Amino acid sequence: MTLLQVHDYGGDGPQLVLLHGYGRSLTDWDASAALLTAKHRVLAVDLPGHGRSPRISPWTVPTVVRYIADTLDAHGVPEAVLVGHSLGGLLAVEYARANPDRARARAAVNLDGFWWGREYPGAERAREGLLASAGTIAPPGYIEAQVVQHARFGIPAARAEAAARAAARPLPDGRWQTLPERAEALEILGELDRLGALGVTPWLAGIDCPLLVVQAGRRLSPAPGMEWFDEFSARFAREVSDALAALSRTRPTISVRRIDATHPMILETPEAVSTLVAGFVEGLPG
Repeated sequence: MTLLQVHDYGGDGPQLVLLHGYGRSLTDWDASAALLTAKHRVLAVDLPGHGRSPRISPWTVPTVVRYIADTLDAHGVPEAVLVGHSLGGLLAVEYARANPDRARARAAVNLDGFWWGREYPGAERAREGLLASAGTIAPPGYIEAQVVQHARFGIPAARAEAAARAAARPLPDGRWQTLPERAEALEILGELDRLGALGVTPWLAGIDCPLLVVQAGRRLSPAPGMEWFDEFSARFAREVSDALAALSRTRPTISVRRIDATHPMILETPEAVSTLVAGFVEGLPG
């Protein structure tokens, strides 16, 4: 049995387990988790190959979902609602699909967790950029550069620094190993391609549990030379939004919200995220 790294934030009430995004760690959840413990028992998990969790190969969604279930059992929270951001949002949905008999797995929260298939227009160019940065060794000034980058989103420096340090591994020469390492990163991107190829509506077709989907409502001005990616991701976000709107009209178990934040919403606006999550869980039957 493989157990993942967990941080137990404590608290009393309905159980929540928080999942982070690709290349991140459970530390991203610190600010939101501190707010959620007022009415919930809250834990966060480092996904395989991220943070302090062990590496796995091959990195597949079914395997990761099984490791999450084993980890929750080991920590006595088998009835938790999974709340995931980005990659974690995809996994929260897949966990609910794979565990329909777990009492609280009959609900999930997906925070901006969608992907495109390789045939999506512009996807190959986006993939090339992701492959170029996957599992790289970053220079000694990497953490400082991350803090500056996160400042564009209004993320406080202390929060950005803690999150950046937790999401990479320091090397003896002062450089940083970004996580996940390259072999796992390539496998994760392959899994994202596989799920994205299904399209939003077919992917969610087998999910009958209450599902809260939260989309980022704001976009930053693109960095110089990245205007093409801003156009690409904006088009994809509109198509996801249209698909979700159509689904929510015919499937009352799907709730769709937009939040006044950009994609790294759990670092940027933890108060708004925790309010949405707490309100959703409070309204669940039973």
